[in-house]
Amino acid sequence: MKWSRAFVGALAAASLALAACGGAETDPEETAAPSPGNGEAPAEATIGIVNLLSHPALDAAQAGFIEALAEAGYVEGENLTLDIQNANNDQSTLTNIANTFASGDADLFYAIATPSAQSLAQVITDRPIVFAAVTDPVSAGLVDEWENPGGNITGVSDMNPMDGQLNLIQEVLPDVQTVGIVYSSGEVNSEVQVEQAQAVADELGIEIRTATVTNSAEVQQAAQSLDVDAFLIPTDNTVVSAAESVIQVAEQKGVPVFASDESTMERGAAAGLSVNYTQQGKDAAALAIQLLEGADPASLPVETQKEFDLFVNEAAAEAQGITLPAEVIERSAKQF
Repeated sequence: MKWSRAFVGALAAASLALAACGGAETDPEETAAPSPGNGEAPAEATIGIVNLLSHPALDAAQAGFIEALAEAGYVEGENLTLDIQNANNDQSTLTNIANTFASGDADLFYAIATPSAQSLAQVITDRPIVFAAVTDPVSAGLVDEWENPGGNITGVSDMNPMDGQLNLIQEVLPDVQTVGIVYSSGEVNSEVQVEQAQAVADELGIEIRTATVTNSAEVQQAAQSLDVDAFLIPTDNTVVSAAESVIQVAEQKGVPVFASDESTMERGAAAGLSVNYTQQGKDAAALAIQLLEGADPASLPVETQKEFDLFVNEAAAEAQGITLPAEVIERSAKQF
């Protein structure tokens, strides 16, 4: 499906000025990819997908996207062609993928994680881009506003509730004074989360201590440098890909790890409020289908998840020197 020359021109002229605004909330349990509005089989479509790197959360966002497309009648090998690329967390690779996509003939692009979306946005203005696993698309320079993106890009945010996470930490550790966050200095999404955590922590009387990394190999040393009562792993792709390094240090120090995605809880974090990344992909697919059927991304609001599942890992908590309160375990959605 191709856009008209007039519409392409309008999108190319759209600015990406930054303006803070509230996002459109959707219930992940209720959102589903729509079937084509005319009741007929979907037309053929070609979609370029770029994933920042392979780790369980981002891979789930990719799988959920493809699954929801198939449920709506866009089936790979039949009426859907997918060009799936993985940048392996390398910026030069991302740039090459974006340039290749820009010179290709795909109808739409799906970017998983903030750096992926930023790379595509720099070179593609004539066709729609849908993102997922992007924390703050305004701060990342991807959209003008949450409600009115203003250009050729929209998608689904994985903004994690820092107030909820720190309240959970305080519930588990009533005497907590310091929380350590290791994050990537190259990910805008992580900087936003750290700023939010610091603001909430000030109100709770907690000190946030941070250490930055540039790649996953630096995560263990960064964690070791922090003398804290607990660790919090945000939705930082570099750190999540090396979450075992933080968990190993935490076990040595005898302090718990709290996380922001289900896969990290399963891999050994004690507890946390999790973004549903499979649903992120499905919600992104719902937006993509609307765009393929002629919707304008400039006025299609960025969606956010408003319900977050509490996951706990009792064995991991014990290995890290704590016992989770019975109240926390009882209200958890899943236990590992």
